[in-house]
Amino acid sequence: MNTKFTIGQMAKLHKIPIKTLRYYDEIGLFPPAEVDPSTGYRYYSIDQFEWLDLIYYLKTLGVPLKEIKNQLQSRTLTSFLHMLKKYEEITSEKITELQRIQKQLHHRITELEGTRQDNEERIHIKHFPKRHVIQIKESFTSLYELEQHLRTIQDTVNKASSIMIGKVGLTIAKTHVLKNQFDQYNSLFLLLEFPDEWSEGQEHVTSFVEGSYACLAFRGSHEEAPYYYRKLLAYVQEHGYSIVGDAIERVIVDAFISHDRKDYYTEIQLPVVSVY
Repeated sequence: MNTKFTIGQMAKLHKIPIKTLRYYDEIGLFPPAEVDPSTGYRYYSIDQFEWLDLIYYLKTLGVPLKEIKNQLQSRTLTSFLHMLKKYEEITSEKITELQRIQKQLHHRITELEGTRQDNEERIHIKHFPKRHVIQIKESFTSLYELEQHLRTIQDTVNKASSIMIGKVGLTIAKTHVLKNQFDQYNSLFLLLEFPDEWSEGQEHVTSFVEGSYACLAFRGSHEEAPYYYRKLLAYVQEHGYSIVGDAIERVIVDAFISHDRKDYYTEIQLPVVSVY
């Protein structure tokens, strides 16, 4: 029975590139059992198979090669258990984060699919609960300023996915809305889909108040918004409402999602109370 294997045989048996085995040897992680002094050929023993399986297993757990090497050198039950527990915790954190991303994706997909079915441009009064947001309360008019504020929000949440698949929007001050000035925004926000993880004492964390909002969604983006703000203002006045806060504007579908302008979709919300 053959108990000695060349590096090529070892690589084929374990489906590992030869260069990987050479690298493991170079860093002292998995040296061959024997090296022919005259040819320099590496030979591995059948007793090493389990070592290689263990290395592969620990790598799949995300354990760095340096830690694997330390474990193989120390080989105590205590150190092995400590390492497994450590990566069990890391794995649990990754699962939690992936579940978070999955929920965000589901919410985003549901919202985007909903834009395909809404073509009415109908104004309606909708009640919203208190909504927690990360909000950068600074006026801006340029795309460069917008991007700067987006980076601040991204640094706050420390998750790029929140920006990419999250609910980002803008606000216009009530005073500007009432004066028909719709080209200057006074804040940028990210709606928090997991508000229990945040408190309003944290930097940039605040909330939109619970209450009634006059809402209008339309096919278009920021450029077309002034026309729809005027429609909302006319509706509010005609139906006996008073605006009590800043306008909320979210472009849900834009050029970054679709090159077809017919897909563009924006929603405006004005906080209101009935004066009757």
